Amino acid sequence: MRYIKKYIGVLYNLLVCVAGGSLLMMIIWLLLQIFVFASFAIPSDSMEPVLMPGDYVLVNKMLKGPRIFSLGDARQHKPLHIDRLKGFSEFRRNEVLVFNFPYPERWDSIGFNLMLYYVKRCIALPGDTVEIRDARYRVRGYDKELGNIVSQNSLAHFLEKPRNVEKMIQENCFFAYPGDTILKWSIKDFGPFYLPSRGDTIVMDDKHYLLYRNLIEWEQQDKLIASNGHFYLNGREVEHYVFMHNYYFMGGDNCYNSQDSRYWGPLPEEYIVGKATLIWKSKNRVTDEICMDRIFKKIK
Repeated sequence: MRYIKKYIGVLYNLLVCVAGGSLLMMIIWLLLQIFVFASFAIPSDSMEPVLMPGDYVLVNKMLKGPRIFSLGDARQHKPLHIDRLKGFSEFRRNEVLVFNFPYPERWDSIGFNLMLYYVKRCIALPGDTVEIRDARYRVRGYDKELGNIVSQNSLAHFLEKPRNVEKMIQENCFFAYPGDTILKWSIKDFGPFYLPSRGDTIVMDDKHYLLYRNLIEWEQQDKLIASNGHFYLNGREVEHYVFMHNYYFMGGDNCYNSQDSRYWGPLPEEYIVGKATLIWKSKNRVTDEICMDRIFKKIK
């Protein structure tokens, strides 16, 4: 009987150690996913050929710094305040970034869905003036290539034929942000469009109202009203506006099939999770087989 009690005691202590170790490992794993990295599955072909449906990417959160916000407020769709811990670098043009899609419910106001993520390439940064000429991206003062050049050249050639333009118009994928009948920007010719940087001041006029209304209303959590050339916010007339946040322009490598900033406009910095750095797993979506040739492939 004495030996049985002894063995039971040893077994109990072992179970406590195992349970405690498992709990510790779970806590460490959770903290790593909150502050260091995250994994996301690629659901569409919008970033082909760099990323394919069935790829699982590792996202570096420490580059710019991990985000801190209330999960409860996010789930309940309450106004969300997002802080970011200090990182060790900045986001750069041409980096592939993962972010919360800013228009999960409606196109006339920025929202936040905790479970809806997009992955696109950063085309332009806060303070950049971006434009599209003959379907090709340009940033003023920047002479290097942006995005998938092969895809842009292919789209430019495709749009040389009027019947193809008409086809894309019918499919509602030709005209671009802000989707008005005045500017008539398209995925072939777009901009110039200035991306606001925190602290920038603009004069309120009809054009800036069209371009920045969604951003201003998101920042102020109130409606920006236009009436006979005058603009009102929080019940007061505004002649100038100072931006409170930074904004980015995102583009998919597959220019034919990518719901990106060409259509919905600037992305708030707070919505960016981090930089996609590595494909850590890839599965064929038809056969469910592992694609060994894509595993541990760096994302460029």
